[in-house]
Parts: sequence; C-alpha cells; structure tokens
Amino acid sequence: MKRIVLFIATNMAVLLVLSVVLNLLIPLLGLDPNSYSSLLLIAALFGFGGSLLSLAMSKWLALRSVRATLIKTPRNRTEQWLLQTVKRQAQQAGIGMPDVAIYSSSDVNAFATGASRNNALVAVSTGLLTQMDGDEVEAVLAHEVSHIKNGDMVTMTLLQGVLNTFVIFFARVIASIIDNATRSNNQQGAGLGSMAYIAIVMLLELVFGVLASIIVMAFSRYREYRADAGSASLVGRDKMIAALRRLQGTQASQLDGNLKAFGIHGGGGLAEWFMSHPPLAKRIAALQKRL
Repeated sequence: MKRIVLFIATNMAVLLVLSVVLNLLIPLLGLDPNSYSSLLLIAALFGFGGSLLSLAMSKWLALRSVRATLIKTPRNRTEQWLLQTVKRQAQQAGIGMPDVAIYSSSDVNAFATGASRNNALVAVSTGLLTQMDGDEVEAVLAHEVSHIKNGDMVTMTLLQGVLNTFVIFFARVIASIIDNATRSNNQQGAGLGSMAYIAIVMLLELVFGVLASIIVMAFSRYREYRADAGSASLVGRDKMIAALRRLQGTQASQLDGNLKAFGIHGGGGLAEWFMSHPPLAKRIAALQKRL
C-alpha cells in the first residue's frame, strides 16, 4: 500500500506543479484558455518536456539516487566478470556497451536506464551479487540488457509524455465545460471563478493521473515479460527461471520512483493493476511455456 501511495503521489505532485505553472503561463502568453488547439499544444510541451528531460538525465539521476559507482577500471574479479558478461550480452543483443555500476544495498535488484540503446546504464546491487550465484546474476544482467535492446526506457518515456499531455488537456477541457455551464445557469453570467476553476482542474488531474498510472503499470508489466523472454534467449530459459525463483524468497524492492519500473524485482501492491512488475509466479509460468 505504501509503495502505491508513494508512486501515485509522486506523479500527482509533478502534475500539480505543471498545473500551477500552466495556469500562470496561459494569461502571460496571451493564450485563449477556450482554444483547444492552443491548449493541446502547450499541454504537449509540458507533458513531453518533463518526460524527455528526465530521459536525458536518467543515467545521471539514477547513479546519484542509489549512490552507484561506475566500473571504469575493474578492481576485483567480480567487477571484471560483470564487465565481460555485460559486454558479451550487449554484442549478442546488437547494442552499444552500456556503462556498468554497482550500488550498495541489501535489496536483491538490478536496473537499466539511459537515453538510447547505445547510451545506457546497467546497475546491480551488492545484495544481488552476494545472494545469487553466477548463472542467476548472468540471467538478471541479460534481463536488463534486453530492456535496453527493446528500447524500453524510450517507449516508457513517450507513453508517459502522451498520458501527461492528455491528463493536462482533458482536465482543462472538462473544467472549461463546467465553467461555461455555470455561466449559462447563472443569471449574472458569473462562472466558477479562478480559484474554483483551478481547484477543479487539479482534482481532475488527480483522477486522470491515477487512471494514467494504471496504463503505465500495464505497459511496464508487458515489458517485463518481454525482457524475461529476451534473457531466456541470451542465456537460457532455465537460468532466468532460477533467478526469478531466487527473487521469490527475497525482500521487496527498495528502488524508488521511476527506477522501480526498470528493476528486475518489482514491488507488489494493493492490486495487480498498480504493479510495475507481474507476480513472479506468473513470470516463471510464462517462461516455462516457452519451448
């Protein structure tokens, strides 16, 4: 429950900040709030702007959020093996060599992020390295490399941008309709008033934002099945199944915010609709059905 609330609250906070800025910009730029074409344009700028900026800064932000250390010159056999394994898998997948990093955490996890297939990052936790054997770690790395190969960071960003755009747009369209209806029913022609209008916009953005989160999470779960299949193709189905079974006995993911959607170990929650990852049992069953 806490993870779901934090996830939704983070997305709602971003939308509310954008809402306040947008409400200030519309009159300053001389835009007609009743012009749907102008509103859609500025909604798209805000909706995609934040997502694309986050994508461009994703590696930098990810490294600092988990305090990961990039492996530039291997200091031991483990780091040497990590670099060699990721390099081999990247060549098999036909992508550029990602940066590889380790972060200190008891969480058994790994994640991939980056702006493109040839400018990506794979990070693994110390907990994963100590609690999984070599074959299982190899499968997890292949899972993350598959995320990069599939372009999941970019598609997730574009999807979030589209959804943000429509959340911002339709919240204001419906608020305008309510405002106009209020004017028509009021003999003095008074509408909602600026504060009431903004309050309705924010309430609608909250509702639409929750619905948008369901779509994002559904796509995230779909990505996980594809990445599992990609890992099975790179290193073998049995290794990936073994890694998922190992995860069944570990604690929930401690990754925060958007990084959770790119980890190997997703969090459960109030309902599967709000889960970034499918239940591990379903992921194992899907792999077992592969020939």
